[in-house]
Amino acid sequence: MIRYAIIGSGKIVRTFLEAAAKVPELKLFAVYSRSLERARAFGQEFGAERFYDSLEALAADPEVDAVYIASPNYCHCEQSIRMMEAGKHVLCEKPVASNLQEYEKMLETARRCGVIFFEAMRSAFTPEMAVLEKAIPKLGKLRQASFSFCQYSSRYDNFKNGIIENAFKPELSNGSLMDIGVYCVYPMVHLFGIPKTLHADSVFLENGVDGAGAVLAGYGDMQVQLLYSKICDSHAPSEIQGENGSIVIDKLSQTQRMTLYLRGEEPQELPIVVCSNNMEYEAAKWADWILGVRDPGELFRAQEDSGMEMRVMDEIRKLCGIRFPADEKN
Repeated sequence: MIRYAIIGSGKIVRTFLEAAAKVPELKLFAVYSRSLERARAFGQEFGAERFYDSLEALAADPEVDAVYIASPNYCHCEQSIRMMEAGKHVLCEKPVASNLQEYEKMLETARRCGVIFFEAMRSAFTPEMAVLEKAIPKLGKLRQASFSFCQYSSRYDNFKNGIIENAFKPELSNGSLMDIGVYCVYPMVHLFGIPKTLHADSVFLENGVDGAGAVLAGYGDMQVQLLYSKICDSHAPSEIQGENGSIVIDKLSQTQRMTLYLRGEEPQELPIVVCSNNMEYEAAKWADWILGVRDPGELFRAQEDSGMEMRVMDEIRKLCGIRFPADEKN
């Protein structure tokens, strides 16, 4: 049994806890919050046994085996390193760090301390990703891809009324690229690697946070377009195009449908395991890797993908003039 703790108590944590409850090897044991009262109220709802308002005390608890971190982005590096140096395995919510330099420090710590560490990128571990990778060669020579994720933030109405919540605070390493665009950047680097060229532009809001953005990535003989936003919705799918046909993906973060279109043939629905909460796959992978049920190459690839993801997002931010306080530390 893996006794794990959580750092954070937002909506994404609830989603993760519901998913992790389906993994028999995982048991929620402890909850951290800056307020002990909040930690206890949140933790008791999900059956936790211990509650902390001190990161030092949580790290020192010998009965905590692992920690799921879903705090504001700018906290990820420091909190992950602290937990890993205490011997805890860490699953860190996306985006895994504020920048590549932070991520490299986190990865070095994991390897030095001999613990499991990777990014909670939900689409990375679903069966759909394997199905997609298997189908892509049918498209022939790849020429274009478009990855789109535009979702009106539940906190944007408050922003327009002058109430600035964490999701719209660039000083916390937040913004549309980090919070939403990462879902577009990940499949690009996972499937195609680092692009040769990048062009990018962002839409900025009154407080300097990026509310939306677009990227054009060049791979020599193909190009990839990324479109993301947290200030408007879009129902446009994502698509990978080759000379023989294309694959249309309905939604990047929670895929329910993928359709293969080959020229001269009837459209073919690719086999999708419809899942109401696909965070279950990353939770199960976390448990497997902690318990030693793993292909070392699979973990290495997940870590390498996150490194490419951070490298590309650093370059996009540079092109768009997005800079965080965390960047000044490096």
